Amino acid sequence: MNVKKLYFILYTLYFIPITVSAQVELSYYFPNETFNAEIPTPEEVLGHQVGEWHVSHDKIVMYAYELARTSDRVEVEEFGRTHEGRRLLLLKITTPENHKNLENIRQEHVKLTDPAQSGSLNTAEMPIITYQGFSIHGNEASGANAGVLYAYYLAAAQGKAVEDMLSKTVVLLDPCYNPDGLNRFASWVNVHKNKHMTDDSNDREYNETWPRGRTNHYWFDLNRDWLPTVHPESQGRVKNFHHWKPNILTDHHEMGTNATFFFQPGIPSRTHPWTPQMNQDLTEKIGNYHAAALDKIGSLYYTKESFDDFYYGKGSTYPDVNGAVGILFEQASSRGHLQASINGQLTFPFTIKNQLTAARSTLQAAYEMRKEMLDYQRDFYTGAIKMAKADRVKAIAFGHETDGARVHHFIEMLQRHQVKIYKAGQNINAGGHNFKKETAYVIPLEQPQYRLLKAVFEKRTEFQDSLFYDVSAFNLAMAYNLPYGEVTSLSKNMLGDELPTSTMPDGNIVGQSEDTYAYLFEWDGYYAPRAAYQLMAHGLQLKVASEPFTIPTSEGIRSFDYGTVMVRTGNNQALDKATISKLINKVATENGITIYAVNTGLTGTGIDLGSRNFNPMKKPKVLLLIGGSVSSYDAGETWHLLDTRYHIPVTKVEASSLSRMDLHDYNVIIMSGGGYGDISNSGVDNLRDWLRSGGVLIASRSAVNWANSKKLAYVSTTGANHPKPDKRPYTKADEDGGAKVIGGAIFETELDLTHPLAYGFSQAKIPVFRRGTSFYKTSGNPYATPLRYTNSPLLSGYISAPNEKALRNTASVVVCGQGGGRVICMVDNMNFRGFWYGTNKIFMNAVFFGHTINYGTVETSSSMKKE
Repeated sequence: MNVKKLYFILYTLYFIPITVSAQVELSYYFPNETFNAEIPTPEEVLGHQVGEWHVSHDKIVMYAYELARTSDRVEVEEFGRTHEGRRLLLLKITTPENHKNLENIRQEHVKLTDPAQSGSLNTAEMPIITYQGFSIHGNEASGANAGVLYAYYLAAAQGKAVEDMLSKTVVLLDPCYNPDGLNRFASWVNVHKNKHMTDDSNDREYNETWPRGRTNHYWFDLNRDWLPTVHPESQGRVKNFHHWKPNILTDHHEMGTNATFFFQPGIPSRTHPWTPQMNQDLTEKIGNYHAAALDKIGSLYYTKESFDDFYYGKGSTYPDVNGAVGILFEQASSRGHLQASINGQLTFPFTIKNQLTAARSTLQAAYEMRKEMLDYQRDFYTGAIKMAKADRVKAIAFGHETDGARVHHFIEMLQRHQVKIYKAGQNINAGGHNFKKETAYVIPLEQPQYRLLKAVFEKRTEFQDSLFYDVSAFNLAMAYNLPYGEVTSLSKNMLGDELPTSTMPDGNIVGQSEDTYAYLFEWDGYYAPRAAYQLMAHGLQLKVASEPFTIPTSEGIRSFDYGTVMVRTGNNQALDKATISKLINKVATENGITIYAVNTGLTGTGIDLGSRNFNPMKKPKVLLLIGGSVSSYDAGETWHLLDTRYHIPVTKVEASSLSRMDLHDYNVIIMSGGGYGDISNSGVDNLRDWLRSGGVLIASRSAVNWANSKKLAYVSTTGANHPKPDKRPYTKADEDGGAKVIGGAIFETELDLTHPLAYGFSQAKIPVFRRGTSFYKTSGNPYATPLRYTNSPLLSGYISAPNEKALRNTASVVVCGQGGGRVICMVDNMNFRGFWYGTNKIFMNAVFFGHTINYGTVETSSSMKKE
């Protein structure tokens, strides 16, 4: 053979995988299937074969409705819209005969979760319900693309096997958990796809720009939102879950290119204790179906490694505390169309084929394990009631006297999870708190959601394993900073009426008249910041009290605390009294707050309304630094908070642009967690000049280190002493390192209630969520650390003993000074995942009141502690 011919053969062989990936046929995915020719293939509708291009969400929607039009096995329901207005779809797929009786099938199935009705059901005759969903991370796209093929298979495949399975199964197919992120990613990789593809990971196709396609519109990881249900995607999905109560829920993901394929169970020692062992046994049995199917196509896979089932806010774990089995699939990712890996070239079609194979093996397992799964679901809930009866704790009481909005959102979240909540029938003393009947609520534990309630109210500090894939604590009452207590003796009088769907509290105006001199409202309501911004957006001048006072109102002498906001009705206000009156009523109603009208500026005790201790407020003009190495999660949480809850416009700017900007258009700049190496020296100088002229810089988490390194802030770090053992097995290295990490736990802090950052708080001890092991000493200036960890800080979650010791009495917030400006260093993320309502106000106080903090109370280079 001559050299030229040999070269041609080698050249051809090298490019075979690329040619196959570009020209993949339907038979690649379905080598031995026959289909109903009247049902259009994906290629006929999309205009390309699945795997040739990344499917955009609009094409998924188009194909879903075409299947519903042409197949009597498919119905499509739109159950919501994303932040960007994209449709959230649920495909209900079963036999035509089942469709005729579908609502009755659903109602009978849901009875399995009600111990009062489930005993009479004959599970041998009931269909099983599966909920199969794809690509909650938008740039893990093989799942959503496989979902298109799986929908086609269920709609059009012919033969006794598939018909028998569908006769005993209702498949709820959620074709894309995260439409906004998927569309962002599909646009990126399709725009950068080469006609002659390269597997070089350096190619732009495989390197998305910030914030990347993983997250939703506000840059949240939706796979952490099943429990908090902050976003419309999660709210609709959880509503679907409880409407149908599926037996199996699948969650198709991707991981690193050099990996293979993972399916659950995960690491056994990291399963949450409230998950029954039978759940894990069933998961493993289902896994045998995945293994057999993947064996047939020669795919590499593994199980019982890497991932866990601890945090109940993930798609693969949320079902485990709700009588179902959640299953995580992780496919090695091509992150585009083709990449080189340690296992050879990884093509996009191959990743899709693996996901499709696992979806089909799930269906096979569900069909063959049908009665076993249905019986487990029934036993899960009857067992929950038995456990509740044996529990010494009979109920949870909670409430808040002055912040009904925060209570409303807490109840709203719990009710999405089918938790039954009652108004208090009497005053209750529980957990060291005195709950007044008018503002208190009771959750009896003897209800089907017993296990979930135990998980979300518990304070767990002991664990079988010290490593966690996600957070180690998620006490939701602490997240909302709501007082709660365990009730060990539940009398009938304690329970009032069952609470229907929660609503925002009514706003209230007290004493309004033509002679109103000023309006006052306290800062304790969750939406007080939104009310203040609305008023300032209309041109009104507001002031905030830095001292308490009492003043006559129509209800008598009333005390007003630190942080009370005053709205004057005359004296150079932008609006006349009548217009202000109408606006005040509107603001009180929309924000659920009480606003008091007063007819004099003289107070009974404390400061008068004209006192210098009423500081002028500034309408926030916010700049949020993004891009580069900034954490899109942290930045997105800030954006979401300001934009959706407080209705404050946010200007988002690449951190690298700082040197070219006129910063004086803004009075608040926010640096979320992450890296800021993209800011040039001239950018730092620009920021310093802006600070010295009176700006407020809020630096969170690792941004504190950056501000400190540039001498914009003045903080001192401290650390833990983890002794090194003389000898350890090589295989224990990762485990030993992981045990030193604080992946997410809840800690007690103490707040200086007189400080502007504490306005609106009435309790000095508040729970704070912490990730990371950056510890900071309290300030040299005794007034500059308004929030610090207590001497015994751990409330719930995992922390190593050396880290816990190092954390004691350290700073959570330090306020530094830079000329006329303030740098507010927040060691922790006060807006964690959009559901840590309890510390949102500390962050908002920095936005609204940072500029009012007295210069003599801040940390400077001269006051900083020296060792």
